[in-house]
Amino acid sequence: MLGLIGKKLGQTSVYDANGVIVPVTVVQVGPNRVIQCKTVESDGYKAVQLGFDEQKEHRVTKPLLGHLKKFSSPPVKRIKEFRDFSKDVKPGDVVGANIFGNGDYVDAIGITKGRGFEGVVKRHHFRGGDSTHGAKGWHRRSGAIGQRLFPGTVMRGMKMPGHMGQVRRTAQNLEVVQVREEENILLIKGAIPGANGDYVIIRESKKIPKGTVKKAAPAPTGKTAKGGAPKTEAKPAAAAAKK
Repeated sequence: MLGLIGKKLGQTSVYDANGVIVPVTVVQVGPNRVIQCKTVESDGYKAVQLGFDEQKEHRVTKPLLGHLKKFSSPPVKRIKEFRDFSKDVKPGDVVGANIFGNGDYVDAIGITKGRGFEGVVKRHHFRGGDSTHGAKGWHRRSGAIGQRLFPGTVMRGMKMPGHMGQVRRTAQNLEVVQVREEENILLIKGAIPGANGDYVIIRESKKIPKGTVKKAAPAPTGKTAKGGAPKTEAKPAAAAAKK
């Protein structure tokens, strides 16, 4: 499965071939350097290890630095392994945005924005209490959480206030609108999890893999009558008389 490590740069909008404006997310997906190629014979499975965003050597841990030097790779900030990489590569190769094309579908994986400690209204969409007499102080509270004599404890998994956001999420089946190979940038239709500047993973869509033949939209048919039969155009009276 094809994939790249990238960085979310921001959002903008572009026009497609038909002049329709499309909201897109700008993602820098390269250069990704191939660090290691794993095989079934040596590692038990087939995968390609990619590195992204070079950094200074003293900022890398000693075990990771030894691994990178073993494959003559410069220090990087992010490393990600992609199994069954369909493109033939070897350690030291550089891959970028050109492995995807316009119209391809991808999955974007990122860490959502952290929202801090939030109440049940914002975190779980509770309606809150009534804003009427006799409901003092219960406008945004969750209500009672206890049980009866049995079991006498709070049930596990109950929706309560707490930390919101900053979790791993995947946005599936996003269309690649433009591929800017010189800049290693992908313009992807729609939103991607994470804040601007966060690292994201762009991989080939699992549900719509590369090379899938897209079904064309059905051609519009004639309007049907109330009973379901197609309407027929009324012929002029003169033409009907001649027949």
